[in-house]
Amino acid sequence: MIVRLNGDVHMLEEGFVLAHEPLLRLGAFGGVFIALALWELIMPRRRATLPRGQRWPANLALAALNTLVLRALVPLAAVGMAVFTADKGWGLLRHFEVPNWALLPVSIVALDLAVWLQHVTFHAVPALWRLHRVHHADLDFDLTTGARFHPIEMVLSALVKLAVVALIGAPVVAVVLFEVLLSATALFSHANISLPPAVDRWLRWVVVTPDMHRVHHSIDEQETNSNFGFNLPWWDRLFGAYRAQPMAGHGAMTIGVQGHPDPREVARLPGMLMMPFHGDAGSYGIGHRHWHDEHAAH
Repeated sequence: MIVRLNGDVHMLEEGFVLAHEPLLRLGAFGGVFIALALWELIMPRRRATLPRGQRWPANLALAALNTLVLRALVPLAAVGMAVFTADKGWGLLRHFEVPNWALLPVSIVALDLAVWLQHVTFHAVPALWRLHRVHHADLDFDLTTGARFHPIEMVLSALVKLAVVALIGAPVVAVVLFEVLLSATALFSHANISLPPAVDRWLRWVVVTPDMHRVHHSIDEQETNSNFGFNLPWWDRLFGAYRAQPMAGHGAMTIGVQGHPDPREVARLPGMLMMPFHGDAGSYGIGHRHWHDEHAAH
């Protein structure tokens, strides 16, 4: 298929991306995973609550299950929608004739904003929080936490991305690049790695750092409902959801979800899969958060 954007033909580039999309994503994921796993081993930020051998098998099994489910239900997902909308000439980017040089950055920023809004929604709606708390219930915070999501949440997320890609008309290359970046930054932002404070302070202006996102995994509700970004850090600052540090400090803060401290539930695959379907949904402080309290950063 020849894909035209603003009258130009991008057959070679997009044909290559489409042909190698699974390999590109898997290669990026594997490379980043290995690098961060070694970094965590050499320079960990926090002492682990549970040993890796107890957590990693379940977290990685859930990630593998999600891959199989998504490939079965939505084989090309957002990438396929990008091809379809390009063939039909749909999307806001085409309607407003955005120049070729701007298509890639505009698409990535728009997709990232959509993912941020989706993340906030999964915290705000009780039924969706039941799904998303599987991610938060991990008793430790490391790179495998970034790949730990309930399969139903992953399917819903894929459908949201389908709709956003159709709405904006993001090109294929932009969608694949965004998926690769999101996967890599999700691992990085959850990694149990040490960064020099000065490096972290500057880096979190361009990407979500582990110290920034770790606050979001605090058991404290006010901290859980902050720092929603995985990739770009700007949305939390722009919408007043940014918190620089946890009140207890990174070493002493408690990771997890209130009411779910049992490793048999949160560190085993059957328990994670069943977690959304039992117990109450908990409280929802997202609508009452003190956005500008004394702990928020300026």
